[in-house]
Amino acid sequence: MIRVFVVLLACLPALLRAESTLPQDYPPEVKPIIENRCMVCHGCYDAPCQLKLDDWIGLERGAHKKKVYDGTRLLAANLTRLYEDARTTEQWRSKGFYPVLEREDMTQSVLYKMLSLKEKYPLPTDGPLPDTFDFALDRNQSCPKHSQFKAYNQKRPYQGMPYGFPGVDPERMKVLAGWLHQGAPGAVIPARPASEQQAIDGWEAFFNQPSNKARLMSRYIYEHLFIGNLYFDELSGSGWYKLVRSRTPPGEPIDIIATRRPYDDPGKGSFYYRLQQRYTSILDKRHMPYALNPARMELWRTLFLEPEYEVTTLPGYKGKESANPFISFEQLPVNARYRFMLSEAHFTIMAYIKGPVCRGQVALNVIDDHFWVAFTRPNNLDPEQQADFLAEEAHNMRLPQPKGSLTVTLLQWRGYAKSQKRYLEAEARKVAEVIDQSEIQLDMNLIWDGDEEENPNAALTVFRHFDSATVVKGHVGQHPKTMWVIDYSLLERIHYLLVAGFDVYGAVGHQLESRLYMDFLRMEGELNFLLLLPQEERRKLRNYWYRGAGDHVRDFVLPRDNERYERDTAIEYQTDNHKQELMDMFRARIPAATNPRYRLDNNDLATLMTGPREAYSYLPEVAFLQVLAADGGSRAYSLVHNRGHSNIAQLFGEEDRLLPEEDTLTVAPGFIGSYPNMFFQVTEAELPRFAAAVQTLASDGDYTALVERFGVRRTAPWFWRVSDEFVAEYRRHHPVEAGLFDLNRYQNR
Repeated sequence: MIRVFVVLLACLPALLRAESTLPQDYPPEVKPIIENRCMVCHGCYDAPCQLKLDDWIGLERGAHKKKVYDGTRLLAANLTRLYEDARTTEQWRSKGFYPVLEREDMTQSVLYKMLSLKEKYPLPTDGPLPDTFDFALDRNQSCPKHSQFKAYNQKRPYQGMPYGFPGVDPERMKVLAGWLHQGAPGAVIPARPASEQQAIDGWEAFFNQPSNKARLMSRYIYEHLFIGNLYFDELSGSGWYKLVRSRTPPGEPIDIIATRRPYDDPGKGSFYYRLQQRYTSILDKRHMPYALNPARMELWRTLFLEPEYEVTTLPGYKGKESANPFISFEQLPVNARYRFMLSEAHFTIMAYIKGPVCRGQVALNVIDDHFWVAFTRPNNLDPEQQADFLAEEAHNMRLPQPKGSLTVTLLQWRGYAKSQKRYLEAEARKVAEVIDQSEIQLDMNLIWDGDEEENPNAALTVFRHFDSATVVKGHVGQHPKTMWVIDYSLLERIHYLLVAGFDVYGAVGHQLESRLYMDFLRMEGELNFLLLLPQEERRKLRNYWYRGAGDHVRDFVLPRDNERYERDTAIEYQTDNHKQELMDMFRARIPAATNPRYRLDNNDLATLMTGPREAYSYLPEVAFLQVLAADGGSRAYSLVHNRGHSNIAQLFGEEDRLLPEEDTLTVAPGFIGSYPNMFFQVTEAELPRFAAAVQTLASDGDYTALVERFGVRRTAPWFWRVSDEFVAEYRRHHPVEAGLFDLNRYQNR
């Protein structure tokens, strides 16, 4: 009898898993260990071996030998999105995922063996790791199955997990081992409070109203918010939700409709917009919070439902039209669409900056390393005329469709260039006509200041970190080389090109074509800024931005022989430095441009922003600095390296266009960047010496000496303590937006 009881007890975790349909998470004593030691590399699409550990069901799913990021594939890859493209472990196995857990004997599981390998063969505790450790972004990944682990052990004994970092300390390892020996069970997640369920019910009722006007509104909102992490900011401890399309109505379990893009055909029959709770841990590189509350619902009701207009027929999902928002949503008021995106412009831009890709040099080498963003004021043109104009020009604003061939992509470039040129010419004629018939002038009154509530989304700063990027509120850092001024049609095209329409699983042709088309959109934003400068300054500045680029490229930034571009600005300048004076005008007009969150209050660190300096070229893209106070406290800063380029109008050969003498360094309190490349620790007393060492870097050897003195190497025994302290500080000061940093790109210097 006792023997039977022991057998049943051993099988209990598996029985519970088989019978429970409730969502599960890591047990509370296990979750912080998995988060801070495993998820920091295993999350998002760039998780090694597709082993996404930011959710317990990702651990159950296991690993896959194919990469999501593959710049060589000529055909689109099969979709493997957690929560969407399969529902059961068996379905994931049929897609090629193999287990990293062995229920019969966890000591034989890949996960347990990887952790134990690090215990048996710990890393050195000083200096960089040898070249046998490959940390390149495009490195060949070793993804051993259970049957292949013996060979892995013999060939790579020092490459246990966490890969290239100190091992899990004995106390935490004991907790993990105990959990694995129990069968790695999940912990059932309790139901959400009644107040949160009421909020869900209210929002699902709002999204599924029967009128054509409401249905078109909901489609528009879904195609813009599908990528966000939605939450109820008026409820304490709200869960995180995704807006999805479901075959089942509110009140029934969600049956998600998984399509490659949000505007793809949902299939026959009715479908409903639902809020699906997600249980993933928050990763900074993918986290895009978006608050739902009564005020938001009332705003959308005011924008979309209260105005007098008719939606006679709903647009379909067939053909290229579904990918063109100017066709699909022609019946929605333009002002409503623009104000919808403007109200959370930080989210709108952030979705393009870090949403669909996590990382990707091809997707991001189309933008400068540091630039400011502002927006045109709504209603500068008559709304009805603008709607007619956009509908008429929709064919000239067509966006790239999926292609499976590099050859097709290159042939398409000229077609897109001609279409963009026709659109700019039509827009110039329209603007000139409005200016002639009204009192509108080319001055700062064209710029959105955030309205009376001083919306903090009115001014943004974008930092590119080679193949990732960050967008923050306010105009942060020194005056950048370039600036974008974005209007409605440009903002909408950016979203549909690089968020709604971008497929990280797509073929190389699709991804290259998206990048090429984004060239035109970037230049359009730059053009809107140039038009506020004196006429004689525009081409001079444009030529400086595009040194080495051909005339055919420069003419897209400032087209020749067009009446709009020959009109002079109405701004009266007082200095000789017109670009800097204009940027200062943006800061003066937009209250939110000065964000106190990023105000630097340390003179020693402020000296690092007096560049440009070639010394900064030796620094990594993003470094986090921990300044240790005498009283035992500390404060975190970000050092963001902005590289100078002769131009960014070419797809390949970026290294040949770098200008180290034009590099700058932005220093800001807190955290900018999701992928830190280095941690530095400096006492307050040592700050002047640290700043001087950075400013006088003249060789790779100098940088190695800087790391030796102030850096926290991968091998440092205190590495995890510093990493944990940074995450804790982020969560303490910004609990809604904070997420785990990714350590895949941490330097080995």
